[in-house]
Amino acid sequence: MRSARFRRARTTGAMTLVSALTLTALAACGTSSSSDDDTGSKNSGNSDPAAPLDPKTKVTLTIDCMPPAAKAAELKEWKEDVAEFNKTYPNVTIEGRSTPGQCLEPPRFTAMLKAKSQPDVFYTYFTDLPQVLDNDGAQDITAYVTEKTVPQLKDIDPNVLGSLKQDGKLYGLPTSNYTMGLLVNRKLFQQAGLNPDTPPRTWDEVRTAAKKIAGLGNGIAGFGEYSAGNTGGWHFTAQMYSLGGDVVDTSGKKAAFNNETGKQVAANLHAMRWQDDSMGKTQLLKWGDLQKQIATDKLGMFLAAPDDITYMVQQLGAKYDNFGMGPIPGAKNTLAGGNNYMIKKGISPDKVKAAVAWLNFKNLTVGKGQFQWDRTKADGLPVGIPQPNFWLNDAKKKDDAARVQHATMPVANFKSFMDNPVQGKAEPPKAQEVYKVLDNVMSGLLTNKDADVDKLLSTAESQVNQVLATQ
Repeated sequence: MRSARFRRARTTGAMTLVSALTLTALAACGTSSSSDDDTGSKNSGNSDPAAPLDPKTKVTLTIDCMPPAAKAAELKEWKEDVAEFNKTYPNVTIEGRSTPGQCLEPPRFTAMLKAKSQPDVFYTYFTDLPQVLDNDGAQDITAYVTEKTVPQLKDIDPNVLGSLKQDGKLYGLPTSNYTMGLLVNRKLFQQAGLNPDTPPRTWDEVRTAAKKIAGLGNGIAGFGEYSAGNTGGWHFTAQMYSLGGDVVDTSGKKAAFNNETGKQVAANLHAMRWQDDSMGKTQLLKWGDLQKQIATDKLGMFLAAPDDITYMVQQLGAKYDNFGMGPIPGAKNTLAGGNNYMIKKGISPDKVKAAVAWLNFKNLTVGKGQFQWDRTKADGLPVGIPQPNFWLNDAKKKDDAARVQHATMPVANFKSFMDNPVQGKAEPPKAQEVYKVLDNVMSGLLTNKDADVDKLLSTAESQVNQVLATQ
């Protein structure tokens, strides 16, 4: 989460990453899909779902999350992409839906699914798939997505596509992905005599570096962690992954953190907080708090996704060159996630084809749409953040080279992260409910000097097992 995912979705304490509790209203991003027009519902094109859309086919598509007017550069690019797309498909009308606030707000999203009011092409997070399918909301697009309709399909990381599959069937196409790493404040690293180009690679090294940074005084913390709003549980999970552990076993029905790995994570955090005094005295932090601290040179490092840096520059006034990134310490696995579009179940085959064609052009073609980095730079938007990057093979080489060529930030600051990729691992089932329980572990460790690690983990294990038993 992350990052962008967390800013929009981690505000509720139940269900999955972007699940929610109730509907507020079916606002613009969640307004009803247009009904199939006559030509679309008649399936006027080639009836073979694996065949590309016939350019003569006439359909209208409603599409989620068109940039709002407040994001002038992004909206400009959206309109340019629609115009370019229409050169190939002149009879496909794109009706973008935008909302003045955040595109995917949890209450709206959940209620939109229940009301079957999602647009033809709707935005979700990877962890939404169970909720969407429980509401019978997404079209199985397996037959529609081939190398004929998505020419760079073979170059998309299969782990990313796997996040959008259930029982071997594909229900979405990715827009972006992320893996978590160690974000560092380069200025504080240098002041503490540390090399920001080689961030700590083990948790022992993190502890050592954190003590040196905290030793600078002036209220500076060496390492920061969340412990509220489900974000503490999110990061406890990331730390478990980094050491090769898990929080839920492979069956998805039993907690898997009350073990030596869980105790190692807990004991290290407790020691950093109370023995080393390297984590700062203000705790019960949630998403946004650590970003503010590191952006104002009050924090040396924390676990994050790369797009946190864009947020801090654009929203908090920070400078790109003050940040660097390395792989997650431990590097056995790292927490991964991302965003995607799904296609509404029940729309006509021609609409499904048109949707796949649009998503291929906008999001899945190197050098086009969201990957047209020369245009991104010219429009004053950031270039050089290492993610989203779900490409493999020659596509990855080409896209990486273009990012470097048109970079608007010092890409060398992310070299350690880019040169040492860590296998991403998806979030656990019932992630938000699990995270809510694990928040108690994190808050207990970071607010109670006399915390009983064994008791914290044992209590959380029982509570998580209860959560998982309700699936």
